[in-house]
Amino acid sequence: MSRTGGPLGLVRGPGESVSEFVFVSPDPDQAARIGEFVYFEDPAIEGGARIYGRVTQREAVRLWPDEFMADPDIAPARVAGLLGFDQGPARSNTDLFALTVSILGHFDSQVRDFINPRITPSSGLPIHLTSSTELTSILNAVEPTAAGSALVGDLITRAPSEVPIALNVAAFTSTHLAIIATTGSGKSYLAGVLLEEMMREKNRAAVLVVDPHGEYDTLSQMAEEHRTRFASNGYLPAIRVLQPDQVKVRIDSLSEADLNAYLPDMSELMKHRLREALKRVRAHKDRYTLANLLQAVEAAGSDSENGSASGSREDNTAQALRWRLESRLANSSLFTDSEELELTQLYQPGQLTALQLNEIDTSEQRMIVTTILRRVMKSRTDSIKNRGHGDANDLGFPVFTLLEEAHNFSPAHEHAVSSPILKRILSEGRKFGVSIGLVSQRPGRLDADVLSQCMTQCLMRIVNPVDQAKIAESIESVGRDLINELPSLSRGQAILAGASVNTPVLVKVRPRITAHGGQDINAPLEWRSYEPRRRRTAIPRDMGNGRRPDGTVR
Repeated sequence: MSRTGGPLGLVRGPGESVSEFVFVSPDPDQAARIGEFVYFEDPAIEGGARIYGRVTQREAVRLWPDEFMADPDIAPARVAGLLGFDQGPARSNTDLFALTVSILGHFDSQVRDFINPRITPSSGLPIHLTSSTELTSILNAVEPTAAGSALVGDLITRAPSEVPIALNVAAFTSTHLAIIATTGSGKSYLAGVLLEEMMREKNRAAVLVVDPHGEYDTLSQMAEEHRTRFASNGYLPAIRVLQPDQVKVRIDSLSEADLNAYLPDMSELMKHRLREALKRVRAHKDRYTLANLLQAVEAAGSDSENGSASGSREDNTAQALRWRLESRLANSSLFTDSEELELTQLYQPGQLTALQLNEIDTSEQRMIVTTILRRVMKSRTDSIKNRGHGDANDLGFPVFTLLEEAHNFSPAHEHAVSSPILKRILSEGRKFGVSIGLVSQRPGRLDADVLSQCMTQCLMRIVNPVDQAKIAESIESVGRDLINELPSLSRGQAILAGASVNTPVLVKVRPRITAHGGQDINAPLEWRSYEPRRRRTAIPRDMGNGRRPDGTVR
């Protein structure tokens, strides 16, 4: 029975749960592969509506007898013919499979979602393969070419371009996104595909990419050599790539918690002195410099001196705190008294900004992300509450921030200065139009609360059992059957699940238009093609035997 023929098989009975059933099929064409979608029609359920389901398990219940396999030089079909077996066009009396189906329900076109009847089909009902046209309609929360869509790729179980799969951009930019995969599985490639889609005229997104490895500068091709693919109705995306030396953090934007986390080995007395100094300097100035803060440190100490012993201890504390502030802030090109990245330079509708941090230390990367996200959250809160000032930091539109190597910004078993603001945005940002995309190769190292707040998930090949367990624990929308598929996914294949699709689907990611900036280095090729810039002086033969060039012993 082929895709274009009659029923695949008949219902045998219920599965292990009320949301599963088993049907039996010869399935010679393997049309009902794991991840494929089938349906049945039962007059007793929802007025005879089509009830859809996904094949989750495939088990052979009858194959060729082992005796037919005794001689590898003789085809089993020939043995069957000699013994009088009815061959038929599809060996329908020989191979049989039991296929377990997870019931999705009937599709409600009004709410664009599946409604599960919680009733299994009657035994003997025919099971049909869902057509590609139907799947395109019912799997996608938004039509793949419509405004607000991001075309990711095609359904794995069908021919290329037969069932296009798109994410609902409005959904993942309000409830957050996670892209999880092991190294080399294509997570950054998939992120590039999504960013290309977000920058099309149908979306015109305001996007900031935090790029710790300098991989996303190739997206500038959208406005350059590939501009004809993205230009539409007078629109062309703007791509800005900021180099590490262009990234600046103004000192007066750092909070007390930022400084406590960033300055090394802070004692409780130093933390108290810093708190008092910050109160003093902020009481007198809206904006202050490092010199102002250092003066406040000295002044805060003199106010609390009570006697020589106490004064001596206060002097030592002031000196230690001053040394830490000067060594970490004054000696870094990142921190300045007056410069900062204006938010409207980073975010604009129709603009993607790649913030390259590949030459910046991890602790400084965290500080950059912390200060930017905190300012974004404040700006969007003020905008929603009509408290915007109309200046260069006033964001009057929703924004999306993609964090590569997200486990570095909110690690599972370590306090990072960027964790609190990330958690706040993931829990509260939806109502203010602040959304986050996380890209990570190690979900086991990513804070569980952070991962669980991402309501759209793009999962690629994951082999590590600890990482698989973290996904199963943190992401409810991905069933156990799909978790089991993670180790067997090939490069460029992904499971899409959550708020941006109507049901979890297996997808082959489409080719990128722009070049992928995260290509692996081919070391043997580079070794073979390497030509030294200059010929080194040959080592004298007798230098290897412990003698100097002049013949004396070393």
